[in-house]
Amino acid sequence: MRDAYHEELDSIGDGLVEMARLVGSAIGRATTAILDADLKLAESVIEADQRVDELQHDLEARAIALLARQQPVATDLRIVVTSLRMSADLERSGDLAQHVAKLTRLRFPERAVPQDLHATILEMGQLAQRLMAKAAEVIITKDVDLALQLEQDDDDMDLLHRTLFQHLIDDRWKHGIETAVDVTLLGRYYERYADHAVAVAKRVVYLVTGEHADEIQQEGTGG
Repeated sequence: MRDAYHEELDSIGDGLVEMARLVGSAIGRATTAILDADLKLAESVIEADQRVDELQHDLEARAIALLARQQPVATDLRIVVTSLRMSADLERSGDLAQHVAKLTRLRFPERAVPQDLHATILEMGQLAQRLMAKAAEVIITKDVDLALQLEQDDDDMDLLHRTLFQHLIDDRWKHGIETAVDVTLLGRYYERYADHAVAVAKRVVYLVTGEHADEIQQEGTGG
C-alpha cells in the first residue's frame, strides 16, 4: 500500500515536469510565431494549451484523492500541497504563452512587433524558455542552489522589460498607439511568465527544506 502511495506521489512530480516542458516549448513557439507573423504556429500554440489544462486537472484530482485516502503528514503533505500550487503556476505560464500566440493571430497578417524591437522580444522569449527549463530541472533534481539561482536570472528579464519600456516612452517612437499597446502587453506577458517560473523554483525550495526561499536567502546574506 505504501509503495503504491509513493508511486502516486512520484507520478504527481512527473506530471509537473511534463507541464513545465510543455509550457517551455509553448513560449518558444509563441515567440517565433509573433516575430514571424506565423499564424499556423500561433494556432498550434493556442490549441496545445488544452493539454496543459488537462494535465493540471488530472494532477489536482490525483492530489486531492491522495489527501483524502492517505491523509499524509509532514513532508508528504508538503509535497502534495506544494505540487498543487506549482501546477497552478505552470498552468498560468501556459496561458501567458497562449496570450502571445493570440496576439499574433489578432494582428495577422501584420506583425505585432516592429523590426527594431525584434531582438529584445526574441531575447525575452529565449530567456523565458531557459527559465522554465531550469524550473523543470529543479523539479526533477530538487536542487535548492539551482532553484535560488532562478531569481537572479529573473533580474535579466526585468532588465529587458525596462529596455522595452524605454523604447515606448522615447520621443522617437514612430509605430503608433496600437503597436505601443501590443508591445506593452507582450512585455508584461514575458515578465509574468518568468515570475511563474521563479515561483515554481521557490516552491521546490520550500518542498525540500520546509523554509521559504526568501528566508534562506536572508540567512545567506546575514539579513
